Amino acid sequence: MMIFALGLISQVLFFLRTVSQWILSERAQKVISPSVYWVLSIVASYLFFIYGWLRNDFAILLGQSITYYIYIWNLNKNGLWAKLPIAVKLLLLFTPIFAAIVLLKEDNTFIDKFFSNQAIPLWLLVFGSIGQVIFTFRFVYQLIYSIRKNESVLPLGFWLISLTGSVIILVYGMIRLDPILVLGQSLGLIAYVRNVMLHHWEQKGALKKQKTLQ
Repeated sequence: MMIFALGLISQVLFFLRTVSQWILSERAQKVISPSVYWVLSIVASYLFFIYGWLRNDFAILLGQSITYYIYIWNLNKNGLWAKLPIAVKLLLLFTPIFAAIVLLKEDNTFIDKFFSNQAIPLWLLVFGSIGQVIFTFRFVYQLIYSIRKNESVLPLGFWLISLTGSVIILVYGMIRLDPILVLGQSLGLIAYVRNVMLHHWEQKGALKKQKTLQ
């Protein structure tokens, strides 16, 4: 029960980051990348990583391990990383490294625990991992795009990739009878669709403005 409570808290935080970004974008009438989005992202990801570990779910661990440092990059770009206490910085920086060391030490135990888990058939593990990889790739895409722009932004491609990965993870969660995954992805889908719409309207408005100037 405590494990699901931890997962629920992380999903609530993930949802709150999406809702806060959505509300602020609605107010600005364009898609923005607010600081609160990245603060909630790093906290939620940390908790969800622990949830995945306790659930022996490699698909979840795979998705969360990569995103830490992308969240940190965006926090830094928004000027928040420098304001964090040194203890918090060290915790965020070294937790994934520590986890990797522990996994390497466990060796065969890790393989038996995560890849030979009878509760998750191999085909389902692969399916869920594909969803997590796609869902995680949105942040890789966002990072590359933001570096080119030299600012933290959430481009249209980010939301399209989010939709694709979210649908796969939703199906995976339904098959696994995981209420945390199902709840989190169901709520997120609405915001992803809305951000795609905002991007569309923003581009449409920019084209109209350009034609008017011509």
